[in-house]
Amino acid sequence: MQLSKGIEWSAHILTVLALVPPGKGVSVDALADFFELPGAYLSKQMQLLRRAGIVESLRGKSGGYRLARNVDAITLLDIVRAIEGPMPAFRCTEIRQNGPCGLQREDCKRPCEVASAFAEAEDAYRAALSARTIASIMQDAASNASPAHLVDIANWVQRQLA
Repeated sequence: MQLSKGIEWSAHILTVLALVPPGKGVSVDALADFFELPGAYLSKQMQLLRRAGIVESLRGKSGGYRLARNVDAITLLDIVRAIEGPMPAFRCTEIRQNGPCGLQREDCKRPCEVASAFAEAEDAYRAALSARTIASIMQDAASNASPAHLVDIANWVQRQLA
């Protein structure tokens, strides 16, 4: 399974937006520059995050984006659902009913074993994503980063708010 770049970008962007104080926002262009991302594509990801209630947009002098929820209330699964949608990654097409030895529809009383195996794996994957929040990622990142790097990030955010 390959997730879109928008999911990675969104998770990183949310860790930066977590540093933005109430009533302020950071522009998409500034966020795109921070990570050297294409602004137009990032803008689409931000719109999806806004529709999902993860970020909110502010207009005016202090305009831009900010988090709509606390960092401990935003999970990786929330991001995946916002960017990719709620559908499961695997979708059974019942090919067991095709071909010279295909099962008759009426003989398919139980779910397809292949579909069941993928559903079980996806349930575990989604449970793992639900267990990780932006807060937990920020905590891990802070413990692995140098203090100077963390100060650089905080200073960059402050410059965007000025």
